[in-house]
Amino acid sequence: MYGKGFLGNMTENLHADYVQSRQAGFMQRFLYAVFPLCSDAAKRSVAVVMSKAQNKVNGFTLVELLIASVIMGILAAILVPTLLQYIERSHETIDITNVREAYLEVRTASMIDGAAGVSRTVKLEQKRDDWQSFNPVTIAGIKHYTWEGDTDHWKGVPTANGECEITYTPSTGIVFYWKGKSESSTVTGIDFNEDLHSALNNTSILSDLIANKSNRFEIDSQCPNSTMVPKVQEQIGESSLLNYGTWAYLGSPNDASGRYLFWTSVDTEAVGAGKKIPVIISRADGGFYISETTTAERSNKGKNYVAVVDHIYNSAGFRPYTKGERYNSLTEAYAAYEKLVAEKYLDYKDALPK
Repeated sequence: MYGKGFLGNMTENLHADYVQSRQAGFMQRFLYAVFPLCSDAAKRSVAVVMSKAQNKVNGFTLVELLIASVIMGILAAILVPTLLQYIERSHETIDITNVREAYLEVRTASMIDGAAGVSRTVKLEQKRDDWQSFNPVTIAGIKHYTWEGDTDHWKGVPTANGECEITYTPSTGIVFYWKGKSESSTVTGIDFNEDLHSALNNTSILSDLIANKSNRFEIDSQCPNSTMVPKVQEQIGESSLLNYGTWAYLGSPNDASGRYLFWTSVDTEAVGAGKKIPVIISRADGGFYISETTTAERSNKGKNYVAVVDHIYNSAGFRPYTKGERYNSLTEAYAAYEKLVAEKYLDYKDALPK
């Protein structure tokens, strides 16, 4: 039985040399790349390996490869945390800059609006909770240390991908609210796909009004001794937005384009008459609007109540309330309503559904 012969051995040796040369070339390129990042001690070790890579035609031995792998692991353990810390510091610097700019906007707006509450929200860039690189943090002359917790002008701690809400009211002054990431809406348990007009449509109220040849109607949820309010309430589902605040159906009983729902998260009885409040307006034939109304005092069967809006006597009376942007869904409208409350009606913020 014959061996491999001269040509067989030569081919095998050439293949081994080729593989080892490729290994050596790869290691040389890697070590040249990491050499400037090494400490003095690590540089000496790397230099030995680099020297062998340059002088040995046959490449690295298995032991040398293992040593190089260990060096790579040590370098990664040293450099990666430092790099991540540097990146996080840059994120926090951006956040502080953005919050300072928002603070200036709030102060400017507060001087223009006078006593009205003003708010701005900044999305945070940082990827770790709490401050990693700054302690204390100073914004607009307000200095805060991490060990202080909540103060009069500083609430909460920043969170990864969270936000900072900067608010101003005459009673509290400037307050920084650091909190987690907000969603499109902060409300859970509400069906934003519901037809808000179904609670009225599922009763006999509209057909009764048409039979009685009534051209206009108004049903306010605050109205005492009403025969129509209980009928609507029976049709309101557990997850309906109408379980919160104050609502009113009004307009034409036989024309959906002239029939509206006004809803506010505000308890009109609590705020009283003559107060400006935010509202969502839904047209029975589709579409939502964000507007503002002034509460009005009414009386029914000898009992007073505060309605969500003053009397509207004709179709033209609805135009001032629906001249703004039209939203196609309740989800979009409610998000815009929350924004209006945060920017202009801070006193009513706690009235939002939780």
